[in-house]
Amino acid sequence: MSALEPELGALKQQLLLMGSHAEAAVNRAMRAMLRRDDDLARRTREDDSVIDTLEVEIDHAVLDLLARGPAAFDLRLLMAVMKIARELERVGDEATTISRRCLELSNEPPLKFRIDIPSLARLSLEMLKDALDAFVSGNAERARGVVPRDDEVDRLHKDLQRELAARMEQQPGNITRCLQLMVITKSLERIADHATNVAEIVVYLYEGRDIRHATVQN
Repeated sequence: MSALEPELGALKQQLLLMGSHAEAAVNRAMRAMLRRDDDLARRTREDDSVIDTLEVEIDHAVLDLLARGPAAFDLRLLMAVMKIARELERVGDEATTISRRCLELSNEPPLKFRIDIPSLARLSLEMLKDALDAFVSGNAERARGVVPRDDEVDRLHKDLQRELAARMEQQPGNITRCLQLMVITKSLERIADHATNVAEIVVYLYEGRDIRHATVQN
């Protein structure tokens, strides 16, 4: 048992709390978009400060534990926690971007067509959840499974971007609203990128292998 076991356990819980806030922020931003709910969008922006505070607290806790000369695996764990916290903070930033665009959209008339942005949000958040679960359970194989799913998100993102571009060409009156939706889809695609980064960090933590630029074999 590690001499730092109690502190490391508490740190993991704090990271999970941060992940929970980040996931909730994205879900809230998506609900705000679908419901055209300005109050919900503003709450998402305000909650970003909670995520930022947690990142700072985690960074300070990690630095305190590093000063105690942790063993090799504990050292790797501490560095992983700090990196994952950074990725989660960026997820929170993307949620804020989405909510800001929701507020802009609410000033415009409702669109007369639907675009499947919720599917992109679902895929991205499922990746993030699975990457965090892999971290908690120590399951590097599960983390590996997250990485190739980013390709599916990228394909859906490109499809949505093409659909929105076609709408702008066909319906010039919707250009501003379509541009706002393009920003939202890009933020969701970036959330999947952050989830991929978390998964790669988890693989390195438990296997000691850097797979960031590895070619996926079919």
